[in-house]
Amino acid sequence: MDPKTETDIARRQTSLLGSMIFASRWLQVPLYLGLIVAQGVYVVLFLEELWHLIGILWDPAALDHTVERLGIAERSKETVIMIVVLSLIDVVMISNLLIMVIVGGYETFVSRLRLENHPDQPEWLSHVNANVLKVKLATAIIGISSIHLLKVFISAGSLPEQTMYWQTVIHVVFLFSAVAIAFIDRIMTVPAKPAKAPGDGH
Repeated sequence: MDPKTETDIARRQTSLLGSMIFASRWLQVPLYLGLIVAQGVYVVLFLEELWHLIGILWDPAALDHTVERLGIAERSKETVIMIVVLSLIDVVMISNLLIMVIVGGYETFVSRLRLENHPDQPEWLSHVNANVLKVKLATAIIGISSIHLLKVFISAGSLPEQTMYWQTVIHVVFLFSAVAIAFIDRIMTVPAKPAKAPGDGH
């Protein structure tokens, strides 16, 4: 067989294999669709928590039920409302995290969304990549951990000290992890200094 023909066949086989591997990224689509379903579940959870919050205002039985459901010793209406509101914020922040993973992950690893001229295009999506997405996810996780930690300290009277200790340790670990990720990303994205031209004494 002509060597040129063999080279063409090998090139086509390599191209076909590369195309198949590249097309395998579409296998991630069901994963992102599943996260959209999870987003819907969080919407339902948010509405349930909001309904419980509204019920506390005029129904003492709802207040007692919420105290039992949250497992806290504090029965003050203001404190219980604060904890429920923090739970709502927690749901919203997790939902925001889901949006970042769905939109940013799909844009980075599957296919372009082509939203350049869309009036509602998120500002961060225009310069998103794998490293930026990791930093944003780490920051979002710190925010979620902060809300959980605040809820723990508000209901400290009904929780063992060991639980509070480990919550604090985990939060600090998340914090240092995010700082490390951001630092590594900054090191990797530092532009190289241009080489000096020969004979340039400046």
